[in-house]
This record gives sequence, structure tokens and C-alpha cells, in this order.
Amino acid sequence: MIGGKTIAGVHLMQAILKRLTLCLAVVGGLASLSVFNLSGNMVRAQDLSALARVVPDQSRLVDQDDRIAMSLELTSAVPYRLFTLDQPRRLVLDFNEVDWTGLDTAAFDQSDLVSGLRTGLFKQGWSRMVVDLTVPLAVRTAELRTRGDGSATVALILGPTDAAAFTDNAGAPDAALFDPGSDGKPLTPPRRRQTGDRPLVVVLDPGHGGIDPGAQYEGIVEADLMLIFARELQETLLRTGKFEVVLTREDNSFVPLESRVSVARQAGADAFLSLHADAVTEGRASGATIYTLSESASDIASQRLAERHDRADLLAGVDLGKTDDVIANVLMDMVRRETKPRADNLADALVVGLTNTVGTHKRPRLEAGFSVLKAPDIPSVLLELGFLSSSKDRNRLDNPEWRQRAATGIRDALLVWAVEDAAVGQLLRQ
Repeated sequence: MIGGKTIAGVHLMQAILKRLTLCLAVVGGLASLSVFNLSGNMVRAQDLSALARVVPDQSRLVDQDDRIAMSLELTSAVPYRLFTLDQPRRLVLDFNEVDWTGLDTAAFDQSDLVSGLRTGLFKQGWSRMVVDLTVPLAVRTAELRTRGDGSATVALILGPTDAAAFTDNAGAPDAALFDPGSDGKPLTPPRRRQTGDRPLVVVLDPGHGGIDPGAQYEGIVEADLMLIFARELQETLLRTGKFEVVLTREDNSFVPLESRVSVARQAGADAFLSLHADAVTEGRASGATIYTLSESASDIASQRLAERHDRADLLAGVDLGKTDDVIANVLMDMVRRETKPRADNLADALVVGLTNTVGTHKRPRLEAGFSVLKAPDIPSVLLELGFLSSSKDRNRLDNPEWRQRAATGIRDALLVWAVEDAAVGQLLRQ
């Protein structure tokens, strides 16, 4: 079905079709997913999950003159939908859910109109395929053909369109996360600034995950390493009895940047720490670095890192554009006037804590425009524990004893910052 800004198709296994009807409505250019059983009662889309596996040797993506034809063979029919995104141009397909094991993306992609293709876990229960397009293409047909044994074929045809039309019809729908939302639920009341009368709520954000593995060197994957460290740091903080700790992801899932901030806000975070161990080719040797938010980067390496982190969302198919609002920006700037000094103090405390335990880069305090730091109401920092491009840092990060010392330094920094921040908070309440 093609309409407005979304092109969506959702199908169910033949066995499920005997008792369920799946409707995908496109209203005003936005897609909404509604699932009903034959009695008319609504069923959550997540309840319909049925794992399918791709059949690699029967799947292909090829050119047909100025068109693309995709044939994706699945062992079972599962709900799916697709849409396009711009800047860069991409076709995004979401499935509930598909195991991509065995699919050689290079062999699967035989199209000159495609510059890249990625598959992976998008969020728990949902997998995603992202196809990078070299030219503007529009979906002409999209169908799922089922067979008596329950297997299925997803068949797509993409044809040429002009750049303006592609841009007009591109955009992730409101239901891009297949989340029914919180309609009818009361909004979580804002949490007051901490004054030392309760445990400090810390949200740890292990960078990357799922379809976005981050930096990879000598078998070490940034996404995996940061999840390990986040769990170790969580345990170190919890043992003090003075913290509540929430992780933005608990497994190898892809979490959009904006969703990571939403997790922190929903948890009532007093502090947000985004954890990374990236790679740079210039301007940085080794050692831990702590970033706070700035519209301009401190140096060229900081600028490159910010571009890499933010582009991960774009490449994974999440549209970060079209979010500006003049009034909202003014209000957020007012909130940031209070939050920024708190974030700066947190970063300074982390420099001291890490210097005392594992050491830092010779220039440990930097600023950059990381999107994940843009929550106006939560003191947020991004911590590069080290760089996988440095052999010295790789050896340190791969050492559990070194990671424990780093966790201790972060713990000590948070304890000191919490006391000082609470003292200011108490003055403000008087």
C-alpha cells in the first residue's frame, strides 16, 4: 500500500490469518498499526511476533534497467512494513522479526543503484534492513506472497522518481518503533532537582548496539565492550547503596539517540553518562576524555566523533530531522542555563576521579555537539574511556582490572558531585 509519507505492508503467517486480520492504515501521511482479532478486540503488534529466518541463496536484490527488484525469501511470513528516508536516501524495512544469519549482504546486493546495505536487530523483537540508495527511487509495488508450508517471499519493485518527490514522500512514520504509544496514560510528572535526600538516579548509556556496532579493532567491538563496562559500573554504583542505576540498553539492541534521552527522562535521571570507546585517525593519542555539549567542537577530532555518533542514527534508518521548533528551542535554552553548569561540574569531577584511578588524556575536558547530550533538563556527559584505534587503550579496555579501577573513579566522582550538586539544590529551594 502506498500513501502520504509512508509505504507500509504488514502480513501474518497463514496459521494466524485464520483468526486475525492485520490492518495498516495510512492517515494524513502517517502510518498507524492496528491489529484486531475476529471479535474486534485490539491486539498489541508485539503479541504477534513469529521469528522467521532469511533464506540467503534464494534472496536477491538486482537492477532491472532503471529499477530495483528485491526478492527476500523467509521461512515464515511475519509482519513487516517499509518507508523511505532522505539525507542520505534510504529504504528501511522493519520485520517482527527476521534472523539474518547467513545473508551475505555483498552477494545479496547486485544493484548499481545501491551503495550499501545493513541488517541487524533494531530493538527487542524487531529487526531491520536499511538499503542506501544512490539515486531517488520510489516503491512501485510491495507484496508478501505466502505458501502452504508457511514460508513467504517479500517482493519489492523500486522505480525512478525525481529528487523533490522523493524528499516530499520520505519520512519515518510515528509508528516507526512499532510502539503503540502512551495514549490515555498520564504524563510522568517532572522530577525535582536532587537535594541529597534520596538515592541519585544515574542513567548509563552504553554506546551503539544492534545494527550499529561502533568501532571494531582486533576482534573488540565497541558496542559489546561498552555494555560490559556499563554492567560493571552499574554493580559498582549499586554496592554503595547511594544510587539507582538504569541502562539505556540491556542487550545488543539498537536504540535511537533520541530514545536514549527519553529513557533517561522517564527514569527521572539526575545524571546521564554516555559510554564510548571510539576510534580516531587524527588529533587524539590515548586516554579517557569527557565531553559536554557545545554547538561547536573543541577540535577536529571532537567534530569527527560527533559526526560519527550522530550519523549512526541516520544510517540505521532513524530520521533525526524536522524536529526544530522555535518556541521549544527558546524554552529549552532557558532550562539549559541551569543544567549546563551542573554538567560542567559533573565532567570536572569525572576528570578528577579518573585521573586518580586510571589516568586521562592530556586534554581530558572537551566539548562537542553530540545529540545524545542535548537533554536540556538532565546533566549529561559523554565519556570516551579510550580509543580502540590505540593499542595501549585496547589493552586497557580489554582488562577487567583496569575497567574496575575506571568504574571506581567514576563512582567516586559521582559521589563528590552529588554532594556538591545537592548543596546548590538546597540553596535554590530555600
